[in-house]
Amino acid sequence: MDTITKKHKVAESVLDLIDNDEILGIGSGSTVNILIEYLPKVKNKISIVVSSSLKSTELLKANGFEVVDLKSVGKLSKYIDGADEINKYLQM
Repeated sequence: MDTITKKHKVAESVLDLIDNDEILGIGSGSTVNILIEYLPKVKNKISIVVSSSLKSTELLKANGFEVVDLKSVGKLSKYIDGADEINKYLQM
């Protein structure tokens, strides 16, 4: 399985982790960009979206999401981001 296919599988599997009324934080990176393409499938479960980057914000808006500032939200119920660098102690 090639890397792009793996990223699509990971992104699609994340959809099962989205709960109703989710206050969702979105990170950045190539896998997150793919996830954002899949998020409209569970848009009805997401009440608020916060983004950590301009690129992610642009992609979220292009996929029909209103993105709000973290300061106006307070606490996120989930934050999803990539894990490009992990050391031997499994620290990111």
